[in-house]
Amino acid sequence: MIYQITKMDNSTIPLSEFLLHCVVESDKRNLTVCLLFFIYFVSLFGNLLVTMVIIFNHQLHTPMYIYIATLAVIDLANSTNLIPKMLNVLMHDSSAVPYGSCLLQMYVVLYLEAFESLLLAQMAFDRYVAVVHPLRYPSIITKRNVLAALLISNIVGAFAKSPFIFLANELPFCHSNVLPYCFCDYATMVHVACTENPKYLIILSGIVTFCGVFPLLLILFSYARISLAALKISSVEGKKKVFSTCLTHLLVVGLFYFPLLASYILPGTGVQLSTEAYNTMVIVGNVVPPMLNPVIYNFMTDFVLIYVPNIKETLSQKVQI
Repeated sequence: MIYQITKMDNSTIPLSEFLLHCVVESDKRNLTVCLLFFIYFVSLFGNLLVTMVIIFNHQLHTPMYIYIATLAVIDLANSTNLIPKMLNVLMHDSSAVPYGSCLLQMYVVLYLEAFESLLLAQMAFDRYVAVVHPLRYPSIITKRNVLAALLISNIVGAFAKSPFIFLANELPFCHSNVLPYCFCDYATMVHVACTENPKYLIILSGIVTFCGVFPLLLILFSYARISLAALKISSVEGKKKVFSTCLTHLLVVGLFYFPLLASYILPGTGVQLSTEAYNTMVIVGNVVPPMLNPVIYNFMTDFVLIYVPNIKETLSQKVQI
């Protein structure tokens, strides 16, 4: 049973906790729980394996694999932050979360989303330099530059999402403390709060545009240039390797960016999404990519060839041009 605080007037209720309630049909609940268990197991095993292999293999301490290890750590943190709580809510129909803990989970979700967005843009730029400017790759993509870029992305993500702590903290709640969601989510808090002030969702749309749309444009530009470079490769097999890898990478990028961007930006522009549609998009964007990333960013030879193309072939192509 779900208990909620209700007031007949519009006086603000001092909250000590939120009640989470997943909007999932009862006949689909068991299937959803099993699916989440499977996704979490695959995400945990795959990303832990990727991280440990890179840490203990000193030959993999290169810029390319530093990016992959960082992505694996982010995916581990995101999955662990979300899925256990979602399972708890689903299996018990609802779950009480202390107010401060709820705000913390909300912030961690937003911060990790921003960090991963900026990281994916850096990885796309890495591939762009490796394929389009291979001779300059060792001087541009160095360990020092990669670590500096990761530190900056970490700081930008942390500061860009910090306003939501203060915005959520000032939301007035006068009708209910029940969040119809599987985890603590900022936009859901705004919809439950008794306020019509559009600033709360407009700020969300603006910050998400900065942390999401601009990196996505950089990724699309990088892949477009990589595709043009692939067309100049004389080997048919080489072209297939480039295009197949680009398509699989773009699949993961699309599963991460498009559901999250749509769910965060559209409400701020006045477009109303149903609770089921919003929940589905945010959960897909946060849960599915961590499961697929270890499969996509594997350690097979084809993957290495995409990042470090044959210098002799590239030189001969440049001479022919």
